[in-house]
Formats: sequence, C-alpha cells, structure tokens
Amino acid sequence: MLRWRGLGDVPTGWGRSVITVGVFDGVHRGHQKLIGRAVATAAERGLPSVLVTFDPHPSEVLRPGHHPAQLTTLPRRSELVAELGVSAFCVLPFTPALARMPADEFAHEVLVERLHAAVVLVGDNFTFGHGAKGDIASLRLLGQRFGFVTEGLELITDSSDPGGITYSSTYIRSCIDGGDVALAAQALGRPHRLEGVVVRGDRRGHELGFPTANLAPPPFAAVPADGVYACWFVHGDRRLPAAVSVGTNPTFSGRVRTVEAYVLDVDEDFYGHPVALDFVERLRGMERFDSIEALVKEMTRDVERTRGLLVDPSA
Repeated sequence: MLRWRGLGDVPTGWGRSVITVGVFDGVHRGHQKLIGRAVATAAERGLPSVLVTFDPHPSEVLRPGHHPAQLTTLPRRSELVAELGVSAFCVLPFTPALARMPADEFAHEVLVERLHAAVVLVGDNFTFGHGAKGDIASLRLLGQRFGFVTEGLELITDSSDPGGITYSSTYIRSCIDGGDVALAAQALGRPHRLEGVVVRGDRRGHELGFPTANLAPPPFAAVPADGVYACWFVHGDRRLPAAVSVGTNPTFSGRVRTVEAYVLDVDEDFYGHPVALDFVERLRGMERFDSIEALVKEMTRDVERTRGLLVDPSA
C-alpha cells in the first residue's frame, strides 16, 4: 500500500481512482464495510482505491483542547487499512486553512485535481467543507459537476440490540470509557488496542511477586476505565497473555493513573520497548484492599482468570 502525507506526495500522473474519505478512527466494523466497498468498486473498475484521512483529528483544530480519545494511532490505522486491501493511504494535515476550505473547493482541489476521483464512497452521515456545510446530497451534485459518482453507505447497527445501537467511533469510546472492552471489541471487530512504550515504574509489583511492564500511552489515547483486565501483550511478533491494571493503585494511596501489565510466565525486562495491549475482558473494578496479603490473593485470582480466558488459537 502506498502512503502519502499531504497532496504533494501524490505521484505526478496519478490516474483516476475510487476514493473514500473520513477520520476512520478505530477502523471499526462500519468503517470496514465502507472501505471494503471502496476496494471492491475499485477492483470492478480496474482502478486503485484511495483512503483519505486527516491528522490531527479535526476537533483539535476546530475546538482546541477537545480532542476525542484516540482509538487508533495513525500508524495503526494505516496497518488496519492496508489489511483491507486499500491501494493508497493519504493523510491530509488538518490545518486551519483546510478547515476554512468550502465544500466545493475541497471536492475540486482534493478529490478531482489531485486524486482524480471516478467514484467517491462515504457514510450517510458524512459532512465536509467549512462549517461542515457539505453533505452527501451536495457531494452528489458536485460529482455531477466534476465528473465523479457518489455513493453513500448506511451505518452498521447492532442487530442484537433492541435499541439499534449504531457502531461509531463515539459509541466505541463510550464503551471503553465505561470499561466494557468486550462490547467495544464487538463494534471494532477485534479487541481495543492501547499502544505505548514501557517505562520505569515504582517496582512495587516486583516486590509483590508480580513484576509489571508500565505502559506510557501517547497523548489522547483511549485508556479503559480503572480496573483489572485480561489482555494480550503484543511485543513484536509475540502475543503473550497478561493481567493488566489500570488506575491509581488505591491500596497504596496512589495519585498517578498508570497502566501496568503483568505478563504471564515471562521473565523479561521490556523497558524502553514499544508494545501494545489488546483488551479482551474486564475482570473487576479497581479496589482498595485492607492489607497487602488480601491484594496479593486477589492478584493471584486475576492471573488465574486471565490464564483461563486467553487461549491463543494459533498456539
């Protein structure tokens, strides 16, 4: 898959293409349906497919300080998109100038002049251009004017839910914020992943017999609610079961929120290494114990529950 940062990276002479546009944070099941349709349409027409996304999140530019929790880092988003068969991943720096660009100018400058759109596929709730004044109806009219076809796809809903919950990045963030990582995984189509670098902690876990790798996630990362979770600890090509604590360690009157992973059956120092945690299930909420002995007893149960939950099908 080709990767472009800005329209200046688009090769000279780039031909017509099938394009889908959006933030795509999480690359959840709704995104996957849209991207899959774009890839299939491109194959039918013998054209490349281009996914256009933005960095930073538009909210950070439009409403500074209101960046939503990030479900996927940009490199992770790129990996997931590549797995879906997209030909080119185009990241547009979301600047104040881009935010002020009228909808018709965005369609002409970005979709037509640089990417030579033959077909543009978006979700039914898609908006674009200054003040979000462009929608799918105006995009269809612009397509007639500039010579591309517009196709809108309905959002995916959870058919098992009587309320018909729609899968969206906002919905998934709310699940993660509430600690329901299993429900988030259902909407994502895979476990929620938290990435970061392992940093030095206070070594209290080592003293208790449960040495942990302390994860420092990037800014704005969607960190699940305080509690203990069964996770896959991803280090390079390895997937290792881990019991993960998220919170302030109330038994020790902690004040700093940390993410600490006890990797089962592995005696290894991961300090300084980039790793990831795939959250599978919440085991319990964060608790304050009256004694170290009671805490260790509960941690032992956490580890055994994790061991029972995580069976690697590739093993």
